[in-house]
Amino acid sequence: MTETISRRSGGRAARRASRAAPLIDSQRPIRPGMSGGQYKPLSQHDVERIHETALDALEQIGLADAPPSGVEHLTRVGAILGDDGRLRFPRALVEDTVARANKEITLFGRDPRHDMHLAGAKVHFGTAGAAVHMVDVEGRNYRECTVQDLHDAARIADVLDNIHFVQRPMVCRDIPDNYEMDLNTIYACCGGTTKHVGTSFTDPSYVKGALEMLHLIAGGEDKWRERPFVSNSNCFVVPPMKFATEACQVMEACIEGGMPVLLLSAGMAGATAPSTIAGAIVQATAECLAGLVYVNAVKPGHPAIFGTWPFGLDLRTGAMTGGSGEQALLSAGCAQMHKFYGLPGGAVGGITDAKLPDMQAGWEAMCSNVMSGLSGLNMVYEAAGMHASLLGFCHESLILSDDLIGHALRCVRGIEVDEETLALEQIREVCLGGPGHYLGTSQTLSRMQSDYQYPNLGNRMSPKEWDEKGKPDLMTETIARKEEILAERAAARFDPATDAAIREAFKIHLPA
Repeated sequence: MTETISRRSGGRAARRASRAAPLIDSQRPIRPGMSGGQYKPLSQHDVERIHETALDALEQIGLADAPPSGVEHLTRVGAILGDDGRLRFPRALVEDTVARANKEITLFGRDPRHDMHLAGAKVHFGTAGAAVHMVDVEGRNYRECTVQDLHDAARIADVLDNIHFVQRPMVCRDIPDNYEMDLNTIYACCGGTTKHVGTSFTDPSYVKGALEMLHLIAGGEDKWRERPFVSNSNCFVVPPMKFATEACQVMEACIEGGMPVLLLSAGMAGATAPSTIAGAIVQATAECLAGLVYVNAVKPGHPAIFGTWPFGLDLRTGAMTGGSGEQALLSAGCAQMHKFYGLPGGAVGGITDAKLPDMQAGWEAMCSNVMSGLSGLNMVYEAAGMHASLLGFCHESLILSDDLIGHALRCVRGIEVDEETLALEQIREVCLGGPGHYLGTSQTLSRMQSDYQYPNLGNRMSPKEWDEKGKPDLMTETIARKEEILAERAAARFDPATDAAIREAFKIHLPA
């Protein structure tokens, strides 16, 4: 009897060890770049009408306020400068640009493990935004963001499997000089993660210094240009239908420096974009098509992400509603337009209007993250950590979002139907002379890791077990996980020689 128990125990221990071992990517239940596209809120006829209306807007209305360099680039390829100062875009110019544009982009990480291939309906989730406040969960209040907060966010994201990229989610409010802030943003993010980083610049002249820093980090300009691991999040338009002059000049400098560009159109439905969901998608699509022509006029085929980011608005109060069902529909509809053009694209998901990580935050973030993923959005920006309609960022919510996005990605993966998953022989074996249940069968054990996504912090205990274990609290455990991550030196920090070279060339505010 003792021998039998020992043998069973050893087998159970071996199975547990096997389950605890990291899975190779092909066996993981979820992973970056899985294909969505199952959810389509727009019919094909709807998509075509939005496309035609966007072309009408570009041809008949056009965009104002392009910088002189932009006017030169755009008129050279066929845009028409009117007496009213607006650039109009003939249909043929737009359609030819879409046909020739870069349809597949790889956004590189400093570590090649984190490279993201943007094509088709491949889905990736990450951070973004420009929050000016940090959410203090324990104190239940808000304070201004610091460069240390940003660095810590990058460090946390670096160890979370379901956060695939780190676009700057907050502004360093403790650095008053804008040039120093922009360069310290790059330093803080790249020093915290080896995943792809996105950032922005407040002035075109700052791009030169940023590129010099990136060349140091990469080990030379040639290595940077071979694998640019930072992209420029560029608000090249001021909706409705106007170019943002300085941002366009930033974009030109980034293109020259070999940096991928996110063409970001962020109209507010009912304020700076039409109040209807379809109308907001039309305007964002038109603006991003104009941006695509601009990029390809500067450098044909340069990697550009079609960043339609229309936001919802609470028309009763004028407040942004990033956590609304309308926001989820806006992003899902935009994803369909990206697929219509065959262009790599991004939009928002996961924003919450809640001030703290509570039930409201959960339902709002899950709604738009699931719908964005199911629609096949290549880049789901602002998917983790964003509160108070983008005014606040929360480290604890970033950690909790790893579980939340894991659930969303399992929905994206969908249901596989084949001979094995239909399980007729398994049903036969269990029901005809078998145990009458599927617990412990070889099929169940073999697929429990590859088919099922398990939360890291989500609690699935019974009430009895929960009580016996001292009633563990989700937020308490999340805070402990945050402190555990931040207690370790970031694996992404630069080697001493590189760090010294950067600090000699630039004023770095993070302590060495």
